[in-house]
Amino acid sequence: MNDKNFIAVICYQGPKANGMPELHKLTTILSVLQDRGQKVVLVTDGRMSSVSGKIPAAIHVTPEALDNGPIARLQDGDIVCLDAHVGKLTILEDLSKFNARMIISPDFSKNEYGVGRELFHVFHQSVSFADICR
Repeated sequence: MNDKNFIAVICYQGPKANGMPELHKLTTILSVLQDRGQKVVLVTDGRMSSVSGKIPAAIHVTPEALDNGPIARLQDGDIVCLDAHVGKLTILEDLSKFNARMIISPDFSKNEYGVGRELFHVFHQSVSFADICR
């Protein structure tokens, strides 16, 4: 880690990929960096508790990475702008090159069994986007 400002991108945490686990444990780590004077932002297709409000964050980004959402194409060094006032996340890269990037999804097949996960397979396959309330 260097002393530069950065955006932490945590993908494959959405409802289809990983069931949207709570990412509040990242708050402590990111807060330490903020306390050192760095500007830190979190971008994720997962969720984070509202008590973690110290860190500017774009959460529930859709479509999620597992659905080939743009978050899956982000790479180290990409320049991204989060405008929290209007709720806009912008990728400041050549969009034709960005959209042409290959997405390499992790292998989730080992996550299908154990701890009761096999019981919820049907729900896992039919879950909707994180930004749709039904």
